Amino acid sequence: MKKLAVLLCALTLISTAAIAEETKGAPAAEQKAPAVNEGIKNPDNVKNRPSKEEMMKIRKAREAAFEKKLGLTDEQKAKAKELRIKGHEQMKPVMEQLISKKKEAEMVKRSRIASWAQEEKLAAIDKEIQELEKQANSIRKQNMKDFESILTRDQKKILKQMKKEGRQRFEERKKLCPPPCPEKVQPAEAAEEK
Repeated sequence: MKKLAVLLCALTLISTAAIAEETKGAPAAEQKAPAVNEGIKNPDNVKNRPSKEEMMKIRKAREAAFEKKLGLTDEQKAKAKELRIKGHEQMKPVMEQLISKKKEAEMVKRSRIASWAQEEKLAAIDKEIQELEKQANSIRKQNMKDFESILTRDQKKILKQMKKEGRQRFEERKKLCPPPCPEKVQPAEAAEEK
């Protein structure tokens, strides 16, 4: 799942850079600086969440910028769309299984069974989750190979450069993010510590 998040973040950064490159020549009044967390769900601040329509516009703009920067032909765009649909169909059952396994793990954590039994069940679920993540990753890799197969040599070079720039931006932003919050202490554990 982390790899999916990293890949999505990298693609977002790549497309954001392409949009920024398009607006370089525009007058300052027309340029709009993207928000730091544009399009990212923020449960603490529901008012700033973009609507579905806005998200679709953002996605379409990123997709168009990506296609423009690569210089895809109409035929390549059509083939890329087919590949995206095919990849989505392949990935959907795997992601549904991942979600159900994670829910199952959460239910086991909340259950009142003995801790040793809980650990055994969680270990088994974790193995299944790891297998599903490997499966999802192999689907992603195959999808990328299929996409690269429709590109010309020059387009592949551009894509490689875009990936490199995206990784660099990701690493820079990663440095700015605070470390993840520690897990919440359960009330029973808090009472034992006193």
